Amino acid sequence: MSIHVKQNWWETLFDETYLLTDARSVCDDDLTRREVELICEILDIRRDHRILDLCGGHGRHSFALYSRGNRNCTLVDYSECLLRKAREHGVKHGIPIKIIRADARGTGLRPDQFDRVCILGNSLGYISEDDADVMIIREALRLLRSGGRILVDVADGDYVLESFNPVAWHEIGEDTVVCRQREMQEGQLCARELVLSKGNGLVRDESYSIRLFNKQVIRSLLSENGFVSVMVHKGFSAHELNGDYGFMNNRMVAIGVKG
Repeated sequence: MSIHVKQNWWETLFDETYLLTDARSVCDDDLTRREVELICEILDIRRDHRILDLCGGHGRHSFALYSRGNRNCTLVDYSECLLRKAREHGVKHGIPIKIIRADARGTGLRPDQFDRVCILGNSLGYISEDDADVMIIREALRLLRSGGRILVDVADGDYVLESFNPVAWHEIGEDTVVCRQREMQEGQLCARELVLSKGNGLVRDESYSIRLFNKQVIRSLLSENGFVSVMVHKGFSAHELNGDYGFMNNRMVAIGVKG
C-alpha cells in the first residue's frame, strides 16, 4: 500500500515530537557546532555580518553563531512550537536574537538587509507546489544585499537513492521507538513515521515527503534565480557515527552570490 501524505504536512509536523525523534541531528550541540564552523568557514562570516537563519527551526544554528560573536542573527521559521522553544532558550540564556514567524516564500521583511542567508538542515523540498523552492530562493535573493551570499544545505539525492532503505528504526532512551517506512513516489521520497512509547502506546503516526535534489538541480535552482558563482560541495555529514539519520546522513552544501 502506498504511503499517503497530506499536502501541507509541514505546517504541523515540526513540534515537540519532532524534537524527540530527530534529536540525534537537531538537538546535538556538538554536531551543531561542527556545522556552524563549516558554515562560517565557507561563507567567510564576519562578526559584523547580518545573518538570516531561514527555516531555522528552534534556532540551534542562530544560537551557535551568537556564541561565536555573531550578534546580528535573525531566525525565521513557520513552526510556532519550534519558535517558542527558541524564545524560551533565548530568555533563559540571555541571547537576544530576533525571532520571526513567517512563510519562507514571503517573509515580509524589508529587502537588501542581510549579508548572509543560510537555509540549513535540509529545509527545501517540503512544500508540494512545484514553484515553492524557487519562491524561497528568490525571497532569499530579495533579502540579501548586493554581493551577499546564500548557503543551502540539502540531502544528496543521489546518495539517498543509492543507499535507499525502505525501513528504518531507532530507540530513544528506554521508552520510545521510532519506525520509518519509506518509498519513492514520482521523484519524491515519502515516509510514514510511527512513534511508539513502550509504556503508553502510539505517540505519532504521520507521513511526510520531500523532493530530492542532485548536484545539477541544486546548482540550477540557485543560478537560474539570481545567484552567480554557484558552487556545490558534496559529502557533508556532521555525524561522526554510522547510522541511518534519514535525510541528515549525507548532504550537499550549495553557495551562491547575489549578482
